[in-house]
Amino acid sequence: MAISNKARKVLWGRSANMCAICKRELVTNSTPKDDESIVGEECHIISGQPNGPRYDPTFPRKNLDLYQNLILLCRTDHKMVDDQSDTYTVNILQQMKSNHENWVKDKLKPSTESSPIRIRRIKENTPAFLHRFTTGKEVLNLVGSCYVYYMDHDEPHTQEEADLIGGFLKILRDWGDISPDLDPNDHVRTGFDLTQTLKELEEAGFHVFGAREVQMIEGGKDAPSEWPVAFIRVIRKTNPEIISLSNKDERRIHYQQTDQQDT
Repeated sequence: MAISNKARKVLWGRSANMCAICKRELVTNSTPKDDESIVGEECHIISGQPNGPRYDPTFPRKNLDLYQNLILLCRTDHKMVDDQSDTYTVNILQQMKSNHENWVKDKLKPSTESSPIRIRRIKENTPAFLHRFTTGKEVLNLVGSCYVYYMDHDEPHTQEEADLIGGFLKILRDWGDISPDLDPNDHVRTGFDLTQTLKELEEAGFHVFGAREVQMIEGGKDAPSEWPVAFIRVIRKTNPEIISLSNKDERRIHYQQTDQQDT
């Protein structure tokens, strides 16, 4: 049984032609010499092959190619979720798909705002320091309690350092988006995996620091509401910004209000 035209149209329509993970547009523009290129792939959440990712022998074969068992991804993320199927479980992919499609719905809603929306920073809510993280649970609790993430890092000196830092920040972005929807087992396992990554970063000569700031979103027809933001920095152990506190086993760095990158 192949994917039907109806299932394909529903999947692409509800995903708005974007990867459910990285939000990349999945049809590239034509060039003077070539037609458009389709870089999106209709991926099975549960594989129909016994040696395939997330294979479930109890799953009805007649449902394998239905819309409910499909997620739209770019080729890079498709390979990632299939290679790392122990991390990207059935429940995780279903949640990612649901979150993405709900995000698309929100983006396409007609605007009914009566005044411009702005985000305002409040001085008393601004942290004085970013504190060092030593466990994945701490990192997951931070990103899971925030709506947006500002991430920064020291310049990598090797390709290995670039891959390690980049991979860590990408994991935070992906898991932060679905953290509130994780069940307890996934939450514990994800925290454990992040702890291992923190250890790898430390062995490579880096520390991870972070803090939470509550900003205010104002405007439109709704009353002002809180807009929690996570600030995360990956810096070398030798960075002079790091402050060691003499009275406790803790390290921190001064909070920076400039050169922030929204990821």
